Amino acid sequence: MEHLFVSDLHGDTAKYETLYEVISDENPDGVLLGGDILPHRSEDMEEFIETYISSLFSKLPTRAFVILGNDDPRIYETLLIEADEKGYIDYVHKRPRSSGDHWVVGYSYVPPTPFMRKDWERYDVSRFTDVGAISPENGYRTVPAKGVRFKTIQEDMESLSKLTPPEKTIYLFHSPPYDTALDLTKYAGMMVDHTPVDPHVGSIAIKRFIASKQPMVTLHGHIHESARLTGSWKEKIGSTYALSAAHDGPELAVVSFDSDHPENASRRLYDL
Repeated sequence: MEHLFVSDLHGDTAKYETLYEVISDENPDGVLLGGDILPHRSEDMEEFIETYISSLFSKLPTRAFVILGNDDPRIYETLLIEADEKGYIDYVHKRPRSSGDHWVVGYSYVPPTPFMRKDWERYDVSRFTDVGAISPENGYRTVPAKGVRFKTIQEDMESLSKLTPPEKTIYLFHSPPYDTALDLTKYAGMMVDHTPVDPHVGSIAIKRFIASKQPMVTLHGHIHESARLTGSWKEKIGSTYALSAAHDGPELAVVSFDSDHPENASRRLYDL
């Protein structure tokens, strides 16, 4: 099955309109939105979601699988769940959906970042916070959360692996796997209090999950500059291809892939 994958649109209406044109031209079996999809500021977020997500995809024959990312306030998750219930989109954060002979499962959480919003942040494999990052127990949330201190991405990966057969599942992650071509930031060489900052900020737990479970394919975003810095938007972990649609240029980055042959995936940049 043919799919298009985009991520980190950050509410850019020109990118959404360009995406609509690409979908109309190519008519893929599925479109996947990998988080950080909402504007940084909006006077009416409900209107934005209705206009550029619900209405956009309800007019197309292709299915849209959607998650939020760490920049997206969780308080608006209810609007996406409502859009899902109306059949406009498939909201897939920890919610498996069948598609043809395979499954799609999403996951929004990322390891601790330097940013203050913590709706979609979680400790990775232990209660450790990298130099320069802020603990998930600090910062602020738009939706209250309990037990933050004891929840990890690693535990979530164990739960995710039981939802569907990994070898038949497309996993839509916001975070990239750690120490790969997909998670390199611009902070190489930076020091905080005389301690070097790790420029790789992806998830160790997600990388271990991919290596041990060998999913059909995994999709990632979050680190916009990584593809430019490393020269690659894909990584092979065992037999699994991990693909990123994050992009730090003005264009819309679109990854195209056949779920049966992800090794042939391509990435195109569209001028707006």
